[in-house]
Amino acid sequence: MTDWLVVGAFVGYLAVVLGIGFFFSHYQENLGDYYLGGRRMNKWVVALSAQASDMSGWLLMGLPGAVYLGGLSEAWIGVGLLVGTYLNWRIVAHRLRRYSQMCGDSITIPDFICNRFRDQTGVSRIVAAAIILVFFTFYTMSGFVSCAKLFTSTFSVPETVTLLGMNVSGYSLCLVAGAVVVVSYTLMGGYMAVCWTDFIQGALMFVAVVVVPAAVVCDAGGLGCTVDAINEVSPNLLSLFTSAKTAETVGVVGLVSCLAWGLGYFGMPHILVRFMSIDNPSEVKGSRRIAITWVTISLAAAVAIGLVFHIYLVGHGVSLEEVGGDAEKCFMVMIDGIFRGGIAQRIFAGVLLSSIMAAIMSTADSQLLVSASSFSNDLYRVVLRRKASDRELLAVSRCAVGVVAIVAVAMAMNTESDFFKVVMKMVSFAWAGFGAAFGPLIILSLFWRRTNLSGAIAGMVVGSVTCIVWKFVLSGCAKDCPIFGLYELAPGFLLSFVAIVVVSLLTQAPSKEILDEFDAVASGPEGGNA
Repeated sequence: MTDWLVVGAFVGYLAVVLGIGFFFSHYQENLGDYYLGGRRMNKWVVALSAQASDMSGWLLMGLPGAVYLGGLSEAWIGVGLLVGTYLNWRIVAHRLRRYSQMCGDSITIPDFICNRFRDQTGVSRIVAAAIILVFFTFYTMSGFVSCAKLFTSTFSVPETVTLLGMNVSGYSLCLVAGAVVVVSYTLMGGYMAVCWTDFIQGALMFVAVVVVPAAVVCDAGGLGCTVDAINEVSPNLLSLFTSAKTAETVGVVGLVSCLAWGLGYFGMPHILVRFMSIDNPSEVKGSRRIAITWVTISLAAAVAIGLVFHIYLVGHGVSLEEVGGDAEKCFMVMIDGIFRGGIAQRIFAGVLLSSIMAAIMSTADSQLLVSASSFSNDLYRVVLRRKASDRELLAVSRCAVGVVAIVAVAMAMNTESDFFKVVMKMVSFAWAGFGAAFGPLIILSLFWRRTNLSGAIAGMVVGSVTCIVWKFVLSGCAKDCPIFGLYELAPGFLLSFVAIVVVSLLTQAPSKEILDEFDAVASGPEGGNA
């Protein structure tokens, strides 16, 4: 039965988000405004927007679900992400902000790569944009799947719904509804709408991810009682080196695979553009401190959600199958069960459920915007219309947002494949693709002056192709050769790094103009003083 108090709070939240999109629709005067907010974003907005767009529904669904099944051994992913977050802010943020502005006032990652290496052919821009479109389609799809799971649970949508005299899948209907909401405010407000909604959503996510496990711990009698209760379910749940799912010791391959997630940060276009948009490079240090505090507490709380869900089920005398059978819905199930009091509690439950939508939308909107900018600015203008006006490119960008969303929804309709049903699997593949294709290149282009155009193109191609082949071909041989069970980001990142260095050394050195620009950036104030 539908709980209209919960639904009312949820719909109210969606109305606020759409209102923000409408408000900022009047501030899009040029491409720089639509894609980068005119580089006018303050440190708080950049910090929370970067982390909210980073975590997506994965934080409140994918990670807790994985921890529920595998125990604390799955928390190594969080450790890798925390280290990667810090290093990305500490090493990349400040220099990328300065370099991207000095280097032709670049407004997208393909733009920066092309300008950095003075690519007159546009090949690097086309390759980078194609990679972004491919992997962001998978990433956006994971967000829409999360939306569908949230809507079916929140609105108690049945498996089949009668609409205009036709029987329609309830899941498919929710999938489309979630996509429509995300696309609507992204189309209207561009980067500023995305960042400000992400700021609000990041704050909401933080409250929700802390409140729910804290409520379960208090109900269990405190932290000590909670630990004892979890151990009663399975002592392996609190082991960092033994999987609760298989009762086997986590091997080197498994540990490296989890920690390798941290490498992905260096190549995430939707996070890197946040660094490029901050109002002043001197604000990077303050923004970094805000971001690291947010991500440390949020990751720890998300891991706790997966662990305490065992206590919740035992306390309510039910099994996972009796509450839907989907471990990735544990956060939703606990919210609905814990806050079942009067009107105020049900409204609060609706607000907390909105945090999941916040997590989903904060990533999906960024992905759609980056995909649109890559298509219009880095493909359409380079290949089809070199003299296209800003007005025309804005129109093309908005069309691209819709097209990417439609493709992602169409792919997510395939409910027969486990890959398309599990949020964690889609996110991990897209994360690997970006990390391997762009991570080594961003690091080397910022810190190694000998990097050249040929090396840049080689690195992007080798990194992305390695991830695809490793995931869909070589991983099937993991039983015979355990090394192929390694998370594809690790070999993809390594081979991309090697390709850039080797090809750069074997081909012509960068021009004096490129080297002088690199030296000018390198001689400026760096992250340590920022």
